[in-house]
Amino acid sequence: MIASTRIAATRMNLLRTARRLERVARGVELLRRKREALVSELFRLARPAADARARVEAEARLAYPALWRALAARGAAGLAALGWPGRDVRVEVRAGALWGVAVSRIEQRPPMVRTLPARGTTAGAAGPAAVEAAARFEALTDLLLEAAAGEMLLRRLGEALARTSRQVNMLEQRLAPTLSDQVARMRRTLDEREREEHRRLKWLRPQVVQSLLRKE
Repeated sequence: MIASTRIAATRMNLLRTARRLERVARGVELLRRKREALVSELFRLARPAADARARVEAEARLAYPALWRALAARGAAGLAALGWPGRDVRVEVRAGALWGVAVSRIEQRPPMVRTLPARGTTAGAAGPAAVEAAARFEALTDLLLEAAAGEMLLRRLGEALARTSRQVNMLEQRLAPTLSDQVARMRRTLDEREREEHRRLKWLRPQVVQSLLRKE
C-alpha cells in the first residue's frame, strides 16, 4: 500500500515528504542503537542464564530418581499423605523496564529448602526415600525460582530484539525507499515544470515586447 501511494508534485508536498524521510532516517538510527543495546544485554545475560539452566538440569537429574525411589517405597497415596497440607509459596514481584522493555523481577521469595520439623514430618515416619525426594524437589524449586526472573528477562529481550529488527527492516527496506522515490519523482516533475515555464516565458517575451511596441 505504501508503494502505490501517489502524492501530488507540489513544493509543499516535496518539503513534507523530505522531512518525513529525515524523520525515518533518525528513527532507523535510534532503532539501530536500541538493537545494539539489546544484543549487548542479551550477551551479558546469556552466560548466567546458561549456568542457571545447567544447575536446574543437574538438580532435576537427582530429584526425579529420588521421587521414583520414594514412590516405590511409599506409593503415590503414601507420598500424597506426607505432602498434606499443601505449601503456600508467595513471592514479591516488582515490575520494571529495561531499554523500553517491560520486565518483572522477583524481589523476595521464601527459602524453599526446609528441615524435617518445618515440613511437619519425622525421618522415621516418612522414611529416607521420601525425605530425600522432598529435599531434592525443594532444592529444585529454589533453583527454578532463582532462574525464573532471568529466563523471563531473556525471553522479553529476545522478543524486543526481534520486534526492533522487524521495525528497522521495514523502515530501511520499504518506507525509506518509497519516500526516496516520491521525493525524486516530485523533484523531477517540478524541474520539468520549471523548464517548461522557462521555455514558455522565453517564447512569450518577444511576443510581449512586439505587442508593446505596436501599441506605442
